Amino acid sequence: MNNCTKPQNGPAIDVFLDITGEICPMTFVKTKLMIESMQPGQVAEVRLQGKEPLENVPRSVRDFGHEIISLDAEDPKRPPDDIHRLVLRKT
Repeated sequence: MNNCTKPQNGPAIDVFLDITGEICPMTFVKTKLMIESMQPGQVAEVRLQGKEPLENVPRSVRDFGHEIISLDAEDPKRPPDDIHRLVLRKT
């Protein structure tokens, strides 16, 4: 986890996590630990990759009551399960 700055479009990012090298269930475990360390209202960006993480991490974030701000492909020309950036707000 690293602190980040404000992206060109969107809210300022308070926390950054790269889980592209992880597999389920560790993708959400690491995301959950990051969220637990955050204050309500803080925004995090999670870099993730693969079919399961792209389905499971955003769903689990919502299930725990947090807000998904965006989920966008890093490079739209790449396959649909390639690297994405998930931006979320802790509630």
